[in-house]
Amino acid sequence: MTYEDFLVELNKAGLSVKRFADLIGMQPNSVSNNKKRGEVPVHLALIATLLAEMSARQINYEPVMARVQPLKKRARGAAVEGRFAGDKQTTLGFVNE
Repeated sequence: MTYEDFLVELNKAGLSVKRFADLIGMQPNSVSNNKKRGEVPVHLALIATLLAEMSARQINYEPVMARVQPLKKRARGAAVEGRFAGDKQTTLGFVNE
């Protein structure tokens, strides 16, 4: 599915990209980054299409999504100084001569 078609499906479901990402436990940037590729992964396209269809049939998807309770993923990229991938960095002991 193209990113533009994905946005149409979200609009049919009455969702923004941010709300959709919150609903499925993703970071909004992870969803909107698909715009660069022009395509949306099939699992996101499927979820958006199903939510749009549920909305068209006046089926409230909130209780259905609440049964799944996706965990919010942590944002990546904001590392703590002195740590790399969760491991404390140590000095290697090289000497400049």
